[in-house]
Amino acid sequence: MARSRGGSRFAVFLFCVSYLVSGQIHYRIPEELEYGAFVGNIVSDLMLNIWELPTRNLRLVSEDVKQYIELNRQDGALFVNGRIDREQLCRQSSICSLSLQIALDSPLEIHRVVVEIRDVNDNSPSFSKDEFSLEISESIAPGTHFPVESAQDPDVGINTISTYHISPNDHFGLKVQTRSDGSKSAELLLEKALDREQQSTFQLILTAIDGGTPHRSGTVQINISVLDSNDNAPVFDSELYRATVLENAPKGALVIKINAADKDKGSNGELTYSFTRHVSKNNRELFKLDPLTGEIRVQGVLDFEESSVYELDVEAVDRAPPGLAGHAKVIVGLTDVNDNAPKVEVSSVSSSIPEDAPPGTVIALISVSDFDSEINGQIQCQISDNVSFKLQPSSQNNYKLVSRDFLDREAVPVHNISISASDGGSPPLSTYTSIRIAVSDINDNAPVFTHSLYNVYLTENNAAGASIFRVTAADSDKDHNSDVSYSILENGTEGGPGYVTINSKNGDIYSLRSFDYEQLKQFQVKLQARDAGSPPLSSSAVLNVIILDQNDNEPIIVSPLLWNSSAIVEIESQQLYPGYLIMKIIAMDADSGQNGRLSYQMLEATNPQLFNVDSLAGEIRTTGSFGSQDLAAEKLVLSVKDNGQPRLSSTVTISFSILLNFTDNSFEFTQEQQNSEYLNFYLIILLGSTSLVFLLIIILLGIVTFKQRRNIAEGYNSVACCYNRRNSNITLKQRSATTHTLNYSGPDSADGYGYTVCLTPESSNSEFMFLKPCSSTLPLREVIDRDPSAPTLLYG
Repeated sequence: MARSRGGSRFAVFLFCVSYLVSGQIHYRIPEELEYGAFVGNIVSDLMLNIWELPTRNLRLVSEDVKQYIELNRQDGALFVNGRIDREQLCRQSSICSLSLQIALDSPLEIHRVVVEIRDVNDNSPSFSKDEFSLEISESIAPGTHFPVESAQDPDVGINTISTYHISPNDHFGLKVQTRSDGSKSAELLLEKALDREQQSTFQLILTAIDGGTPHRSGTVQINISVLDSNDNAPVFDSELYRATVLENAPKGALVIKINAADKDKGSNGELTYSFTRHVSKNNRELFKLDPLTGEIRVQGVLDFEESSVYELDVEAVDRAPPGLAGHAKVIVGLTDVNDNAPKVEVSSVSSSIPEDAPPGTVIALISVSDFDSEINGQIQCQISDNVSFKLQPSSQNNYKLVSRDFLDREAVPVHNISISASDGGSPPLSTYTSIRIAVSDINDNAPVFTHSLYNVYLTENNAAGASIFRVTAADSDKDHNSDVSYSILENGTEGGPGYVTINSKNGDIYSLRSFDYEQLKQFQVKLQARDAGSPPLSSSAVLNVIILDQNDNEPIIVSPLLWNSSAIVEIESQQLYPGYLIMKIIAMDADSGQNGRLSYQMLEATNPQLFNVDSLAGEIRTTGSFGSQDLAAEKLVLSVKDNGQPRLSSTVTISFSILLNFTDNSFEFTQEQQNSEYLNFYLIILLGSTSLVFLLIIILLGIVTFKQRRNIAEGYNSVACCYNRRNSNITLKQRSATTHTLNYSGPDSADGYGYTVCLTPESSNSEFMFLKPCSSTLPLREVIDRDPSAPTLLYG
């Protein structure tokens, strides 16, 4: 039952049937239904639950039938969307139907629905004109048949023409015949001989009646003129001719030649061939009959898919007045040729697919068709060589495009899949189409640093907070999955302070402090790059920061012990001879490399000719013999410079007190000698006090140095050592000493020698002593870089 959606309320009972045939739903409705008429309910026929519809996205896939049939997606009802004229839709085809495809998601289902359009008797039979004339010789014997024009009715089946009636008369009857295509044709039958002298004309009404309910009819008037006798009608060789022609036969191609004979002579035996009125206008446009030769040739474009057989009624008429006619039938069959390429329809295409979609995921539904028949209509469908996708047959001429394997968006972000369909003709015809499938990204790639280890060289005394380096990590994922943020996992040494910080957005690394090469020579920072995916992925790299030295430490003189940059050294006069090593100036510089390479220079001297200073070793030697006039105190001013840029230096003033030799000369004490002895006593007290103060300072420095020891990569160790006097077997008591690593320039070393010395308070004679070596405080790397033959000395 269908209800109109207009203002009036009335019900029309329809013969509407649904049933399942070969996996499809079949409905029947009559044509000319009003808009909104009910066709069927998909939900009930598929035994679905109506509450599933909002989530399963019930929809009508076939776009070309929506002008006739529409789907209510809320309740699954199919209804008429517009006027359906069966004659316009299917012409004279005995079966007329609309093919629909209904799709549901989650899981994806496709159901084929066929709506058969049932014909209603909405057309009356009609003739091509209101009347036509017929001339019949009076000599025609009863029983002769006279073809009359057939009526046309667009309806089919029982609603088409079922019979003909002729108006009552004494001479003519009507014979109704059924043709091979099921249509009806009528012929006048002469039942009683004509007598022109009694009646020369007849006006008969021919009525065509269809079989619908109620019946519809159409009429035409037949005007019959009775002619004088021409008593022999033409006769064809055969009452039925059969011919076969290719559907692609060119214009002018010969189909068949018909032939008729007339026993009359002269003009009564000359024949003219023509199609009878039974031949439709369309057939007259396709075929041409030569009136003289009887040859039937192709005149229009034949199409096997439109009609595979044509029936032509021909007649031969003699020229004698009145002309007699003979009739025959020509059946022309068409041979199908492969002139239709397959048709490919793609539906339910997914515009994108995630790269982690499992194999077998349905991408699209593909259906193919071919209007050709038999072998020419057999279709093979395939896709281009593609390792990621494949076709799976689902039903006849229907396929599913599914994924073959997991996808990788980083390797192939977009897949262009070419689909080809080829028929079985010779030569075969093919149709090509393509589907574009985009692969959506998932977070399956971690960020990757450009290097796993970065070496950054940073000069000491840098500005705190300044940018020192930038790291970059790339992520091959897309959108937010490739948004990389940076962080620090480990900053500096374990348990130590944080040295650097990093900008989480661009990877810029900033120092948190100013570095001192003498305290910290290098450190490592572990960096992390992390994306914004879910779950996030990360990778790490190591930043190795190497501190470069600046010349920011001036040389420090550690031997001899100084008081206000001065030192006093006593020398016995018997030791003075040319080349005698008076003492050695030992200095240290906390810088390294050229910045710690020292050189010595004499700036001033009381008598420059008596002393010489080695510029690299710092050794002070005598250059000649001392005379009696040189027995007074001598003073030297020395400078110690490093080799950095700019060069830094320190100065020292050394006063030499030359003592007389009392063992070789005997004399009496004078007042001057007594004063000299007092002076030596005072000097001893002064030097002892100075040494004690210096020792206290060294101890305090040692305590501070010990507390900072963890942050100092390389430093100086304090040890206690014992020493022996040169050229003496007397063992001195163990004294407290402070050990320092010293750099001084030697003659054969570019960076200078390394010494470990022990400093003790000056003895009463302020003598220079060579002592036993202590453990080296140089780092292993610096020891390797220096001359392995360089000595390690202790000075006290």
